[in-house]
Amino acid sequence: MNPREPIRILHFADLHIGMENYGRIDPETGLNQRALDFVSRLKEIVDCAIERQADVVIFAGDAFKTRDPNPTYQRAFARQIMRLSRAHVTTVLLVGNHDTPVMEQRASSLDIFATLDVPNVIVGREEKLHRIETARGVVQIATVPWPQRNRLLKYEEYRGMTVEQLDQEMERILGDELQRLAGEVDANFPAILTGHFTVSGAVFGSERNVMLGRDTVVKLSSLHLEAWDYVALGHIHKHQDVNQGKYPGVVYSGSLERIDFGEESEPKGFCWIEAQRGNTRWRFEPMRSVRPFVSIYADATRDGDQPTDAVLREIARREIRDAVVRVRVKLLQHQETMLQLGAIEAALGDAYFIAGISRDVQRDARSRIGIQNPETLSPEALLERYLLSKNTPRDHIDELMRAARELMDANTSPIA
Repeated sequence: MNPREPIRILHFADLHIGMENYGRIDPETGLNQRALDFVSRLKEIVDCAIERQADVVIFAGDAFKTRDPNPTYQRAFARQIMRLSRAHVTTVLLVGNHDTPVMEQRASSLDIFATLDVPNVIVGREEKLHRIETARGVVQIATVPWPQRNRLLKYEEYRGMTVEQLDQEMERILGDELQRLAGEVDANFPAILTGHFTVSGAVFGSERNVMLGRDTVVKLSSLHLEAWDYVALGHIHKHQDVNQGKYPGVVYSGSLERIDFGEESEPKGFCWIEAQRGNTRWRFEPMRSVRPFVSIYADATRDGDQPTDAVLREIARREIRDAVVRVRVKLLQHQETMLQLGAIEAALGDAYFIAGISRDVQRDARSRIGIQNPETLSPEALLERYLLSKNTPRDHIDELMRAARELMDANTSPIA
Protein backbone atom coordinates (compact mmCIF):
# COMPACT_ATOMS: atom_id res chain seq x y z
CA MET A 1 0.00 0.00 0.00
CA ASN A 2 1.28 3.47 -0.90
CA PRO A 3 2.77 4.96 2.32
CA ARG A 4 1.85 8.44 1.09
CA GLU A 5 -1.83 7.61 0.78
CA PRO A 6 -3.89 9.85 3.10
CA ILE A 7 -5.16 8.35 6.34
CA ARG A 8 -8.93 7.96 6.22
CA ILE A 9 -10.83 9.31 9.21
CA LEU A 10 -14.55 9.60 9.91
CA HIS A 11 -15.57 12.26 12.46
CA PHE A 12 -19.00 12.40 14.07
CA ALA A 13 -20.43 13.58 17.40
CA ASP A 14 -23.47 14.23 19.59
CA LEU A 15 -25.35 11.00 19.06
CA HIS A 16 -27.63 11.37 22.12
CA ILE A 17 -29.12 7.88 22.09
CA GLY A 18 -32.16 7.91 24.36
CA MET A 19 -33.86 11.03 22.99
CA GLU A 20 -37.55 10.10 22.95
CA ASN A 21 -39.39 13.33 22.18
CA TYR A 22 -41.92 13.10 19.33
CA GLY A 23 -41.92 9.32 19.44
CA ARG A 24 -44.15 6.33 20.07
CA ILE A 25 -43.42 2.89 21.45
CA ASP A 26 -42.39 0.37 18.80
CA PRO A 27 -44.52 -2.76 19.40
CA GLU A 28 -41.80 -5.15 18.16
CA THR A 29 -38.94 -3.92 20.33
CA GLY A 30 -40.77 -2.17 23.17
CA LEU A 31 -38.50 0.84 22.62
CA ASN A 32 -39.40 4.39 21.69
CA GLN A 33 -39.36 4.73 17.90
CA ARG A 34 -37.55 8.07 18.00
CA ALA A 35 -34.80 6.52 20.10
CA LEU A 36 -34.44 3.90 17.37
CA ASP A 37 -33.90 6.71 14.85
CA PHE A 38 -30.72 7.68 16.70
CA VAL A 39 -29.53 4.07 16.85
CA SER A 40 -30.16 3.75 13.10
CA ARG A 41 -27.99 6.79 12.37
CA LEU A 42 -25.14 5.20 14.34
CA LYS A 43 -25.48 1.98 12.34
CA GLU A 44 -25.30 4.00 9.11
CA ILE A 45 -22.11 5.68 10.34
CA VAL A 46 -20.51 2.32 11.11
CA ASP A 47 -21.64 0.90 7.76
CA CYS A 48 -20.01 3.86 6.00
CA ALA A 49 -16.73 3.57 7.94
CA ILE A 50 -16.41 -0.14 7.18
CA GLU A 51 -17.41 0.16 3.50
CA ARG A 52 -14.92 2.97 2.90
CA GLN A 53 -12.18 1.20 4.85
CA ALA A 54 -11.70 4.04 7.32
CA ASP A 55 -8.52 3.83 9.36
CA VAL A 56 -9.91 5.77 12.32
CA VAL A 57 -13.34 6.82 13.56
CA ILE A 58 -13.43 9.81 15.92
CA PHE A 59 -16.55 10.14 18.03
CA ALA A 60 -16.32 13.59 19.63
CA GLY A 61 -18.61 13.00 22.61
CA ASP A 62 -22.19 12.68 23.93
CA ALA A 63 -23.13 9.10 23.19
CA PHE A 64 -26.32 9.19 25.24
CA LYS A 65 -28.99 11.66 26.30
CA THR A 66 -28.25 11.17 30.01
CA ARG A 67 -25.23 10.38 32.15
CA ASP A 68 -26.88 7.14 33.28
CA PRO A 69 -28.30 5.55 30.12
CA ASN A 70 -30.47 2.49 30.41
CA PRO A 71 -28.82 -0.85 29.60
CA THR A 72 -30.80 -1.38 26.41
CA TYR A 73 -29.42 1.83 24.88
CA GLN A 74 -25.92 0.96 26.12
CA ARG A 75 -26.19 -2.41 24.40
CA ALA A 76 -27.30 -0.79 21.12
CA PHE A 77 -24.30 1.55 21.21
CA ALA A 78 -21.87 -1.23 22.15
CA ARG A 79 -23.00 -3.46 19.30
CA GLN A 80 -21.97 -0.86 16.73
CA ILE A 81 -18.65 -0.05 18.41
CA MET A 82 -17.85 -3.77 18.45
CA ARG A 83 -18.47 -3.92 14.71
CA LEU A 84 -15.77 -1.29 14.22
CA SER A 85 -13.46 -3.14 16.59
CA ARG A 86 -13.84 -6.41 14.70
CA ALA A 87 -13.25 -4.59 11.40
CA HIS A 88 -9.91 -3.30 12.82
CA VAL A 89 -11.02 0.33 12.65
CA THR A 90 -9.46 2.29 15.50
CA THR A 91 -12.27 4.12 17.29
CA VAL A 92 -11.65 7.11 19.55
CA LEU A 93 -14.53 7.64 21.99
CA LEU A 94 -14.26 11.09 23.54
CA VAL A 95 -16.12 11.69 26.80
CA GLY A 96 -18.64 14.55 26.47
CA ASN A 97 -20.74 16.36 29.06
CA HIS A 98 -23.62 13.90 28.62
CA ASP A 99 -21.18 11.03 29.23
CA THR A 100 -19.52 12.60 32.27
CA PRO A 101 -20.65 11.64 35.80
CA VAL A 102 -21.28 14.41 38.30
CA MET A 103 -18.64 12.97 40.62
CA GLU A 104 -15.20 12.51 39.10
CA GLN A 105 -14.67 9.21 40.89
CA ARG A 106 -17.60 7.57 39.10
CA ALA A 107 -17.19 5.87 35.73
CA SER A 108 -18.39 7.59 32.59
CA SER A 109 -20.85 5.80 30.30
CA LEU A 110 -17.93 5.06 27.93
CA ASP A 111 -15.39 3.74 30.45
CA ILE A 112 -16.60 0.16 30.07
CA PHE A 113 -14.75 -0.11 26.74
CA ALA A 114 -11.45 0.73 28.42
CA THR A 115 -12.18 -1.51 31.40
CA LEU A 116 -12.80 -4.49 29.10
CA ASP A 117 -9.77 -3.52 27.00
CA VAL A 118 -11.81 -3.73 23.80
CA PRO A 119 -9.40 -4.01 20.85
CA ASN A 120 -8.99 -0.95 18.62
CA VAL A 121 -10.98 1.31 20.98
CA ILE A 122 -9.53 4.34 22.77
CA VAL A 123 -11.61 6.09 25.45
CA GLY A 124 -10.64 9.75 25.70
CA ARG A 125 -11.31 10.66 29.32
CA GLU A 126 -8.10 12.63 29.81
CA GLU A 127 -6.03 15.18 27.95
CA LYS A 128 -3.61 12.96 26.08
CA LEU A 129 -1.83 12.64 22.74
CA HIS A 130 -2.32 9.18 21.22
CA ARG A 131 -0.02 7.81 18.52
CA ILE A 132 -2.06 5.44 16.35
CA GLU A 133 -0.55 3.02 13.83
CA THR A 134 -2.83 2.42 10.84
CA ALA A 135 -2.49 0.53 7.56
CA ARG A 136 -1.84 3.86 5.85
CA GLY A 137 0.61 5.23 8.38
CA VAL A 138 0.84 6.95 11.73
CA VAL A 139 -1.66 9.54 12.91
CA GLN A 140 -1.57 11.48 16.18
CA ILE A 141 -4.88 12.18 17.90
CA ALA A 142 -5.08 14.37 21.00
CA THR A 143 -8.15 13.89 23.18
CA VAL A 144 -9.61 16.74 25.25
CA PRO A 145 -12.82 15.62 27.01
CA TRP A 146 -15.51 17.83 28.51
CA PRO A 147 -13.88 20.18 31.06
CA GLN A 148 -15.27 19.09 34.43
CA ARG A 149 -15.30 21.76 37.13
CA ASN A 150 -15.72 19.17 39.89
CA ARG A 151 -12.13 18.18 39.26
CA LEU A 152 -11.10 21.54 40.70
CA LEU A 153 -13.24 21.33 43.81
CA LYS A 154 -11.20 18.49 45.26
CA TYR A 155 -8.39 21.01 45.80
CA GLU A 156 -8.64 23.33 48.79
CA GLU A 157 -7.56 26.48 46.94
CA TYR A 158 -10.56 26.33 44.62
CA ARG A 159 -13.35 25.64 47.11
CA GLY A 160 -14.02 29.24 48.07
CA MET A 161 -14.22 30.51 44.49
CA THR A 162 -17.39 31.83 42.85
CA VAL A 163 -18.80 30.10 39.78
CA GLU A 164 -17.36 32.86 37.59
CA GLN A 165 -13.92 32.46 39.14
CA LEU A 166 -14.08 28.71 38.62
CA ASP A 167 -15.00 29.31 34.97
CA GLN A 168 -11.94 31.52 34.50
CA GLU A 169 -9.69 29.03 36.24
CA MET A 170 -11.08 26.16 34.16
CA GLU A 171 -10.41 28.09 30.96
CA ARG A 172 -6.85 28.81 32.09
CA ILE A 173 -6.16 25.17 32.95
CA LEU A 174 -7.68 23.98 29.68
CA GLY A 175 -5.54 26.48 27.79
CA ASP A 176 -2.42 25.13 29.49
CA GLU A 177 -3.39 21.57 28.57
CA LEU A 178 -3.96 22.52 24.94
CA GLN A 179 -0.55 24.20 24.83
CA ARG A 180 1.09 21.10 26.32
CA LEU A 181 -0.56 18.79 23.80
CA ALA A 182 0.46 21.00 20.88
CA GLY A 183 4.06 20.88 22.14
CA GLU A 184 4.04 17.07 22.12
CA VAL A 185 3.11 16.76 18.43
CA ASP A 186 5.64 15.07 16.15
CA ALA A 187 5.83 17.24 13.03
CA ASN A 188 6.53 14.19 10.84
CA PHE A 189 3.00 12.79 11.10
CA PRO A 190 -0.52 14.21 10.71
CA ALA A 191 -2.03 15.45 13.97
CA ILE A 192 -5.70 15.72 14.91
CA LEU A 193 -7.11 17.44 17.98
CA THR A 194 -10.51 16.24 19.16
CA GLY A 195 -12.38 18.10 21.89
CA HIS A 196 -15.81 18.44 23.46
CA PHE A 197 -16.22 22.10 24.36
CA THR A 198 -17.29 25.44 22.92
CA VAL A 199 -14.91 27.42 20.75
CA SER A 200 -15.50 31.18 20.72
CA GLY A 201 -17.26 32.27 17.54
CA ALA A 202 -19.25 29.06 17.17
CA VAL A 203 -22.96 29.35 16.38
CA PHE A 204 -25.14 27.43 18.81
CA GLY A 205 -27.96 25.06 17.88
CA SER A 206 -30.61 23.26 19.94
CA GLU A 207 -28.02 21.69 22.26
CA ARG A 208 -28.85 24.54 24.66
CA ASN A 209 -32.20 22.83 25.29
CA VAL A 210 -30.60 19.56 26.44
CA MET A 211 -27.25 20.70 27.82
CA LEU A 212 -25.95 19.18 31.03
CA GLY A 213 -23.46 21.29 33.00
CA ARG A 214 -22.04 24.78 32.53
CA ASP A 215 -20.13 25.65 29.39
CA THR A 216 -16.41 26.36 29.11
CA VAL A 217 -15.48 28.61 26.20
CA VAL A 218 -12.09 28.23 24.50
CA LYS A 219 -10.59 30.96 22.34
CA LEU A 220 -9.62 29.93 18.82
CA SER A 221 -6.07 31.13 19.49
CA SER A 222 -5.85 28.80 22.52
CA LEU A 223 -6.09 25.76 20.24
CA HIS A 224 -2.56 26.40 18.86
CA LEU A 225 -3.73 25.64 15.33
CA GLU A 226 -0.20 25.61 13.92
CA ALA A 227 0.26 22.17 15.53
CA TRP A 228 -2.82 20.51 14.04
CA ASP A 229 -4.04 19.34 10.66
CA TYR A 230 -7.69 19.12 11.72
CA VAL A 231 -9.69 19.85 14.87
CA ALA A 232 -12.61 17.43 15.37
CA LEU A 233 -15.15 18.96 17.73
CA GLY A 234 -18.33 17.87 19.45
CA HIS A 235 -20.85 19.58 21.75
CA ILE A 236 -22.52 22.04 19.36
CA HIS A 237 -25.18 20.43 17.16
CA LYS A 238 -24.91 22.81 14.21
CA HIS A 239 -22.31 21.77 11.64
CA GLN A 240 -19.74 24.52 11.08
CA ASP A 241 -16.09 25.31 10.52
CA VAL A 242 -15.18 27.85 13.19
CA ASN A 243 -11.94 28.61 11.29
CA GLN A 244 -14.06 29.72 8.32
CA GLY A 245 -12.31 27.75 5.60
CA LYS A 246 -8.75 28.42 6.70
CA TYR A 247 -6.26 25.66 7.51
CA PRO A 248 -6.75 23.65 9.57
CA GLY A 249 -10.48 23.02 9.73
CA VAL A 250 -11.88 23.60 13.24
CA VAL A 251 -15.02 21.62 12.69
CA TYR A 252 -18.16 20.74 14.59
CA SER A 253 -19.51 17.78 12.66
CA GLY A 254 -22.92 18.48 14.23
CA SER A 255 -25.40 15.94 15.55
CA LEU A 256 -26.66 12.96 13.53
CA GLU A 257 -30.39 13.44 14.20
CA ARG A 258 -32.65 16.40 14.81
CA ILE A 259 -33.67 16.91 18.42
CA ASP A 260 -36.41 19.51 17.94
CA PHE A 261 -37.81 22.09 15.53
CA GLY A 262 -34.90 24.41 16.23
CA GLU A 263 -32.86 22.09 14.00
CA GLU A 264 -35.54 21.77 11.31
CA SER A 265 -33.50 23.33 8.49
CA GLU A 266 -30.05 22.12 9.59
CA PRO A 267 -28.32 19.36 7.61
CA LYS A 268 -27.20 16.44 9.77
CA GLY A 269 -24.22 14.28 9.02
CA PHE A 270 -20.54 13.55 9.55
CA CYS A 271 -17.13 14.66 8.27
CA TRP A 272 -14.83 12.58 6.08
CA ILE A 273 -11.16 13.44 6.49
CA GLU A 274 -8.13 12.49 4.39
CA ALA A 275 -5.23 13.29 6.69
CA GLN A 276 -1.71 14.19 5.59
CA ARG A 277 0.75 16.38 7.43
CA GLY A 278 0.21 19.93 6.21
CA ASN A 279 -2.25 18.87 3.50
CA THR A 280 -5.35 17.44 5.20
CA ARG A 281 -8.64 17.65 3.31
CA TRP A 282 -12.11 17.24 4.74
CA ARG A 283 -15.73 17.44 3.66
CA PHE A 284 -19.13 17.33 5.33
CA GLU A 285 -21.46 14.54 4.19
CA PRO A 286 -25.18 14.76 5.04
CA MET A 287 -26.98 11.68 6.31
CA ARG A 288 -29.53 10.37 3.81
CA SER A 289 -32.27 9.21 6.14
CA VAL A 290 -32.51 11.79 8.93
CA ARG A 291 -36.04 12.21 10.30
CA PRO A 292 -37.49 15.41 8.73
CA PHE A 293 -39.13 18.08 10.86
CA VAL A 294 -41.73 20.23 9.10
CA SER A 295 -43.42 23.41 10.36
CA ILE A 296 -46.57 24.43 8.50
CA TYR A 297 -47.89 27.97 8.89
CA ALA A 298 -51.32 28.76 7.44
CA ASP A 299 -53.02 32.19 7.30
CA ALA A 300 -56.77 31.55 7.22
CA THR A 301 -57.86 35.14 7.87
CA ARG A 302 -58.97 35.58 4.22
CA ASP A 303 -60.85 32.31 3.97
CA GLY A 304 -64.11 33.48 5.53
CA ASP A 305 -66.18 30.61 6.91
CA GLN A 306 -63.81 27.92 5.55
CA PRO A 307 -60.56 28.42 7.52
CA THR A 308 -59.72 24.71 7.27
CA ASP A 309 -59.21 25.11 3.50
CA ALA A 310 -56.19 27.37 4.07
CA VAL A 311 -54.56 24.73 6.26
CA LEU A 312 -55.24 21.92 3.81
CA ARG A 313 -53.71 23.96 0.96
CA GLU A 314 -50.50 24.49 2.95
CA ILE A 315 -50.31 20.81 3.92
CA ALA A 316 -50.67 19.81 0.25
CA ARG A 317 -47.68 21.98 -0.66
CA ARG A 318 -45.33 20.27 1.80
CA GLU A 319 -43.63 16.89 1.89
CA ILE A 320 -44.77 15.39 5.18
CA ARG A 321 -44.29 11.65 4.70
CA ASP A 322 -42.55 10.17 7.78
CA ALA A 323 -41.95 13.67 9.17
CA VAL A 324 -42.51 15.18 12.59
CA VAL A 325 -45.01 17.94 11.77
CA ARG A 326 -46.42 20.92 13.62
CA VAL A 327 -49.15 23.23 12.33
CA ARG A 328 -49.85 26.84 13.31
CA VAL A 329 -52.99 28.53 12.02
CA LYS A 330 -53.67 32.26 12.00
CA LEU A 331 -57.40 32.87 12.50
CA LEU A 332 -59.88 35.66 13.04
CA GLN A 333 -61.91 35.40 16.22
CA HIS A 334 -65.14 34.32 14.51
CA GLN A 335 -63.27 31.54 12.62
CA GLU A 336 -62.01 29.81 15.73
CA THR A 337 -64.95 27.44 16.12
CA MET A 338 -65.04 26.70 12.38
CA LEU A 339 -61.61 25.07 12.23
CA GLN A 340 -62.01 21.34 11.60
CA LEU A 341 -59.21 19.57 13.48
CA GLY A 342 -60.35 16.15 12.27
CA ALA A 343 -59.90 17.14 8.63
CA ILE A 344 -56.45 18.57 9.37
CA GLU A 345 -55.33 15.43 11.20
CA ALA A 346 -56.59 13.29 8.32
CA ALA A 347 -54.57 15.38 5.85
CA LEU A 348 -51.51 14.75 8.03
CA GLY A 349 -52.04 11.00 7.86
CA ASP A 350 -48.67 10.36 6.16
CA ALA A 351 -46.76 12.18 8.89
CA TYR A 352 -44.72 10.19 11.38
CA PHE A 353 -45.85 12.32 14.33
CA ILE A 354 -48.12 15.35 14.76
CA ALA A 355 -46.37 17.59 17.25
CA GLY A 356 -49.33 19.93 17.60
CA ILE A 357 -51.94 22.07 15.89
CA SER A 358 -51.95 25.53 17.43
CA ARG A 359 -54.14 28.55 16.75
CA ASP A 360 -53.08 32.16 16.61
CA VAL A 361 -56.41 33.95 17.04
CA GLN A 362 -56.51 37.61 16.05
CA ARG A 363 -58.96 39.11 18.52
CA ASP A 364 -60.36 42.63 18.27
CA ALA A 365 -59.13 45.17 20.79
CA ARG A 366 -62.33 45.06 22.86
CA SER A 367 -62.21 41.27 23.33
CA ARG A 368 -58.48 41.29 24.09
CA ILE A 369 -58.92 43.37 27.25
CA GLY A 370 -62.53 42.52 28.04
CA ILE A 371 -65.51 44.80 28.48
CA GLN A 372 -64.14 46.59 31.52
CA ASN A 373 -62.33 49.89 30.88
CA PRO A 374 -58.61 49.01 30.83
CA GLU A 375 -57.79 52.20 32.71
CA THR A 376 -59.55 50.75 35.76
CA LEU A 377 -57.50 47.52 35.70
CA SER A 378 -54.26 46.89 37.59
CA PRO A 379 -51.09 46.01 35.64
CA GLU A 380 -51.40 42.48 36.97
CA ALA A 381 -54.97 42.11 35.71
CA LEU A 382 -54.05 43.58 32.31
CA LEU A 383 -51.20 41.11 31.93
CA GLU A 384 -53.42 38.16 32.77
CA ARG A 385 -56.11 39.25 30.32
CA TYR A 386 -53.48 39.68 27.59
CA LEU A 387 -52.11 36.18 28.16
CA LEU A 388 -55.62 34.74 28.07
CA SER A 389 -56.30 36.52 24.78
CA LYS A 390 -53.23 34.83 23.25
CA ASN A 391 -54.49 31.36 24.23
CA THR A 392 -51.59 30.86 26.61
CA PRO A 393 -51.92 27.59 28.56
CA ARG A 394 -53.18 28.07 32.13
CA ASP A 395 -50.11 26.56 33.77
CA HIS A 396 -47.86 28.86 31.74
CA ILE A 397 -50.00 31.86 32.69
CA ASP A 398 -49.65 30.98 36.38
CA GLU A 399 -45.87 30.70 35.99
CA LEU A 400 -45.59 34.04 34.18
CA MET A 401 -47.87 35.75 36.68
CA ARG A 402 -45.69 34.57 39.58
CA ALA A 403 -42.62 35.98 37.87
CA ALA A 404 -44.43 39.27 37.14
CA ARG A 405 -45.50 39.64 40.79
CA GLU A 406 -41.89 39.13 41.93
CA LEU A 407 -40.73 41.88 39.56
CA MET A 408 -43.50 44.22 40.68
CA ASP A 409 -42.72 43.55 44.34
CA ALA A 410 -39.04 44.18 43.77
CA ASN A 411 -39.71 47.50 42.07
CA THR A 412 -41.96 48.69 44.88
CA SER A 413 -39.79 47.51 47.80
CA PRO A 414 -37.98 50.22 49.80
CA ILE A 415 -34.24 50.51 49.14
CA ALA A 416 -32.13 49.40 52.11
